[in-house]
This record gives sequence, C-alpha cells and structure tokens, in this order.
Amino acid sequence: MQFLVTGVAGFIGHRIALALLEAGHSVVGIDNLNAYYDVELKRARLRRLLPYGEFRFQELDIADHEGLMALPERNRIDRVVHLAAQAGVRYSIENPFAYASANMTGHLSVLEFCRRSDRAPMLVYASSSSVYGNSNDVPYAEDAVINNPVSLYAATKRADELMSQAYAKLYGLRQIGVRFFTVYGPWGRPDMAYWTFTDRILRGETIRVFNHGDMRRDFTFIDDAIGGLSAIALGEAEFDNPARPHKLYNIGHNQPVALLDFIAEIEAATGETARIALEPMQPGDVEETCADISAMQRDYGYAPSTELCDGIGQFVDWYRSQRVSAGGTVA
Repeated sequence: MQFLVTGVAGFIGHRIALALLEAGHSVVGIDNLNAYYDVELKRARLRRLLPYGEFRFQELDIADHEGLMALPERNRIDRVVHLAAQAGVRYSIENPFAYASANMTGHLSVLEFCRRSDRAPMLVYASSSSVYGNSNDVPYAEDAVINNPVSLYAATKRADELMSQAYAKLYGLRQIGVRFFTVYGPWGRPDMAYWTFTDRILRGETIRVFNHGDMRRDFTFIDDAIGGLSAIALGEAEFDNPARPHKLYNIGHNQPVALLDFIAEIEAATGETARIALEPMQPGDVEETCADISAMQRDYGYAPSTELCDGIGQFVDWYRSQRVSAGGTVA
C-alpha cells in the first residue's frame, strides 16, 4: 500500500513511517519543519527515512490546501496517517492562532484531501488524551462525554474529532482517531517533561514540578504506541455504524504513574539527584490521565509491555549517545 504520513519529521510521525517502510509499504511524507523546537532534530529524524527507496519527502504545510492537493501521488494514496499538528498544551496559551491554523484548518484540509482523492483513502488521525479534560472518571473510556477542555490545544483536538464525525456522516469517509497518552522515548520532543527533566538533572539545574508534584500520568513508550498505531493503519477497520464510519481509540499504558515517582525513575537512569522546585498548577494542565485500552486490546490485540523504568532507561541512553543539546539539537 501507499501511505501519506503528515508530520513525518515529528516524533511519532517518523516512527510510524519507519514501521510502514520496514513492512514493505511506500510512504509519502510531508512536514512543514516549523521552528516550535529545533529543526535539526526533525531533519535528523528524516535522515533515518531517506535511505528507503519507497520514501519520498515534501516540505509542505497541511494548512496549504492547494499545495496538499497538488501532491503528485494524490490519487494513488491508499491510506493517510495524519499526525501533523501544533503540539503542546502550554504553548497554546501563548500562541493560539498557530493551533487554529495547524490543528483545525490543517485537519479540514486533510479531510478534503481524502474526500476528493480517487481512492477516498481511509484516514487515521491523531487526537489526544487532553480531550478528556480534568475528569475524575478514570480510566478514560472513548465513549465518555467530554465537553470541558482545559486548554485551547485540547479544544482543537476535540474539534478535529467532531469534524471527522461530520465527514464520516456526510461523505462516508472512513476514519479512525487515536487518542495518545503521553508518548515518550528516544527521538522524542524537547518540550516534553521527560526530556526537560533529564536535561536539567544532568546539568545539575533545578526542575520545576507543578501542582506540588500531585499529578499522575499514563506514560506510553514509543514502541508500544507505534505497535498500536501500525495495527490500525495496516488493519481492516470494522465500523459499528456503516452510515458513519468513524471510531476512536485510546493508545496508552493503563498504568498511571505519580509525577514524583516518574522523576525518581529519571534519577535512577541518570545516576543523579534532581533539584526540585515545587510550584502551583499551571493553566491548561490536568491532575491525572489514565487510558482505558480495552477497545484496542479487543479489536487490535494491543498489549503495551514496556515498563517505565525500561523506557526511561532507553531514552536516557539515547540522549547521552546522541549528545542532545538543551534546545533539542542532535549532534
């Protein structure tokens, strides 16, 4: 099959592209290589894909609909894995229009691309655990009523889901949305807590811990996340309602970890002691996340197996071997 992967220079994007290529498929990858974090890290990810003869990259913003529709392979795409987005909960408070463009206009552009392409490719797209808000009803199940986002980022991701539901109903466009829960690991994002904590601990600098450490997160190792995403991208989807072919799945670990225990794992992996500054809750944060993964287990045999100590150990080893700078540049 031929896949279009948006956000292919991103953390999850380059890993799913690698998995698809290694499985013998063709991948057209697009990314706008924006400067939200160091572009050299994105280019380093792309360099892992370039040796594959069945990979082609084009620098392109998904919000540029004319550019997207002009892709030479447009009518030969079998499936789309749409991961391009403006990430980050806190950054959405500072730069809201970046999220409207990338996450909403961009998502609509991809929907129209799929609808107007000859093969009407199935669309697999990234949503987020952020859509659940600050609910105390854990673990979060896909059929939960979610109408109280606590950040603009979460609101844009929920809007994407609703747009996709409408396109499924109006045009029969087959779609699966994936709500990722705190994916981490080698080649990750410099704005994520595990990266910034590791960097500061190794430098002997103080780390800021919000809500005085009273938070829990469902951490998902990248290999487990890609295993689930690959199963969806390569599988034959069955939809409960053929008149509205749209489903949502959680991809998480179902084992939330207290933030201070998470920091202890980084201390163990680095062999260093963290200097901690306890601070109040940040706007847009939630106290706990926990994925109900029973639907993924039932439909795709999803079985996350990487324990946090192993995953953090792999990240720290990679971080040290790549000589990563604080800004995210891979030496």
